[in-house]
Amino acid sequence: MLSDTSAPIIQATLPVVGAHIQEIAGRFYEHMFAGRPELLDGLFNRGNQADGRQQQALAGSVAAFATHLVERPDQPLDHLVSRISHKHVALGLAPEQYQVVHDNLMWAIVDVLGEAVTPEVAAAWDEVYWLFANVLINKERGLYDAIGLSPDTVWRRWRVAEKVQETEDVVTFVVERIDPREVKPSLPGQYVSLRALMPDGIHQSRQYSLTRADDGEHRQFAVKRVHGGNAPDGEVSNLLHREVHVGDEVVLSAPFGDVVLEYSDRPVVFASAGIGITPMAGMLSHLVKSGSTRKVRLLHADDAPGTFALRRQVEEDLARLPHASMDVWFLEPSAAAAASGSAGPEAVERERAGLMDVDEVDLPADAEYYLCGPLAFMQSVRSALIGRGVRPQDIQYEVFGPDLWLADFQ
Repeated sequence: MLSDTSAPIIQATLPVVGAHIQEIAGRFYEHMFAGRPELLDGLFNRGNQADGRQQQALAGSVAAFATHLVERPDQPLDHLVSRISHKHVALGLAPEQYQVVHDNLMWAIVDVLGEAVTPEVAAAWDEVYWLFANVLINKERGLYDAIGLSPDTVWRRWRVAEKVQETEDVVTFVVERIDPREVKPSLPGQYVSLRALMPDGIHQSRQYSLTRADDGEHRQFAVKRVHGGNAPDGEVSNLLHREVHVGDEVVLSAPFGDVVLEYSDRPVVFASAGIGITPMAGMLSHLVKSGSTRKVRLLHADDAPGTFALRRQVEEDLARLPHASMDVWFLEPSAAAAASGSAGPEAVERERAGLMDVDEVDLPADAEYYLCGPLAFMQSVRSALIGRGVRPQDIQYEVFGPDLWLADFQ
């Protein structure tokens, strides 16, 4: 909680800081990387820097935390802290790096707001920063300790055993263990960071959902090639597609991620779009491996049958579960499905044309929900579910990249 001295100052200055938080975040990153360019080597995603998503995510999290301290100081911030902490430990973030962030963020606040930042205002926002930083540091220390690793030891080398072309733009990599040290098992829904050496000598890290339950010797993840459109081509995804082949080695972190399938007997509904199928495939694989008898409903949206990545694996796993079904929506459905209204082995799925509409399907009572896909898709599905009476606490969502939504914290 904020001190009695700082609380009124933060409450008074929050509107001004909030109105300029995007500019502050932008100046912060510019200043920090100018003085510490080595931070771009493996820790920060320069793709997210280029398109502004990292700046937007930082601004949103700082504003959310400060607002929470003022308006709801007696309520915990578990969701926000957990999501950020898992992202950090999957990149090997160390506690001492919070001092670097502090120094550059406070510089940016003064640079943008100028004389409005009196010593009293600076001291109050300094307190906000360290409250936030210390909560994250403690959470991250606990995550490292829980698996007996540190920022320097979360990484392992793996050899590519298989490379499978799922669709034109999605490739599955199956990697095999070559490091003799203990491998930490993944939980259903978690991801790993992959650290790649780029042609200019800079390492870049990207996070990929694990798409199959561990067997102790292998891990599996899928990579969508980012290209075309208005955004720059994805440098890591294109490198992996073009230049990483069977027999090559890759560097992966231990698995992390706070959106994890709950172990319960409640029905579970997965709603995904596009490459958002990847964590759902991982969760389904874990259900099969554990011999689950839960009622499972998969709802998936995609452009066309040919762009539905991991479709065969997902269908096979659904067929192995005793109470499972799938509904799919395609913007460009196959001619056969459009004529019959259904497709797939043993009628395990139903195909529809257009955008996903959860009002078209019966949903099991007292279910848990997991969402993954483009932000607009998840916002639409979440709103529809809440409109049907689903409790917000029963809906979890996974965001690929910086979380620009923060739905759980509003």
